[in-house]
Amino acid sequence: MTTGVAINVAANTNQPGFRGPLRADGSFVYVPIPEPEPTAGSVPTYADLDLPITVPPDLRDTPVHLDPSFAEYPYCERYTYGDPHDLKARPLLELSAGDDVYFYGTLDAPDDPAAWMASDWGAYLIGEFALARDPLPGDEYAALSADERAAFAGNAHCHRDPFDAAVLLAGDPDASRLYDTAVPLSGAQGTEANRAVTEWSADSGRGPWWRRPLRYDTAGASRLREWIGRDTYPAVR
Repeated sequence: MTTGVAINVAANTNQPGFRGPLRADGSFVYVPIPEPEPTAGSVPTYADLDLPITVPPDLRDTPVHLDPSFAEYPYCERYTYGDPHDLKARPLLELSAGDDVYFYGTLDAPDDPAAWMASDWGAYLIGEFALARDPLPGDEYAALSADERAAFAGNAHCHRDPFDAAVLLAGDPDASRLYDTAVPLSGAQGTEANRAVTEWSADSGRGPWWRRPLRYDTAGASRLREWIGRDTYPAVR
């Protein structure tokens, strides 16, 4: 039984053409992807986010697809996530209130990476939700009352015109967070999966695993929780 799922999110070399940075102390910058679809009303741009990185000048005025939204992040008020693709929606819809959703992205290594970091780029957990309610199938959103829709207010897919989410998630504000320190899923190389993928999830770690949803059963989710709670990680280089 799946009780935890990790989903790939955030900027990458395809969208918008660069990754967020990982720093030597383990901190990082969460950079959302651009918003490629029409929206009902304005959404923030990269310039609006005022990120502590240099955004290419031709992208500064590009609207962002701010998903997942973390309450502590600029222009966010709640913990929400939505996705229009069945590949991600299916495992998320298997979850229930109280289960965990983890978000991971690929980050560029600093010039002086710590021994536990991939040497170039790597995949790292950057945040998590404890689900405040069962995942909502997208085709049920239109029937919600105004009060029920409030749980997903601000989600990027609710701004799209037309609405296109196949699933919507709401995180418990007391048990959800954007991490201060990244948690490694890669080994010495970005393409090399570590035990959090190959041993504790249902994924083989072969091929482009860093783009796939990672499913965790109860035992695997418990091991992942211990991994997230560590102060240090084993050296990979």
